[in-house]
Amino acid sequence: WDDADFSQGVGITWYQEYSTLNPTQDPLVHDVEAKIEKYLKTSYVAKWTLKVTWEKAPAYPSRHDDTQTSTYQAVLTTDGNHSFALLLYQDGGMRWDYTKLAADNVLIGFS
Repeated sequence: WDDADFSQGVGITWYQEYSTLNPTQDPLVHDVEAKIEKYLKTSYVAKWTLKVTWEKAPAYPSRHDDTQTSTYQAVLTTDGNHSFALLLYQDGGMRWDYTKLAADNVLIGFS
């Protein structure tokens, strides 16, 4: 994960909030619930879900002709007590040249 730079008009970001107030939920919400139940071995019913997509996002600093872009999503969801963030990357979609990034001592992990 690094800073994306949309200042040169390359790439797009959008989001979609998913309603969970009606009995007919979007398939994405069901998929998120199933993934949480499968991988965390706990029952989960979402009360709120948000999907943010960064498509063809260039790394900072961007150039107008930037071709090394990345496509990824973050899905945030909560049942009112527990909250989860799912980070999804397009297969082969992370194409930032890490040798040209400002930081060379990157630590990857979570807490």
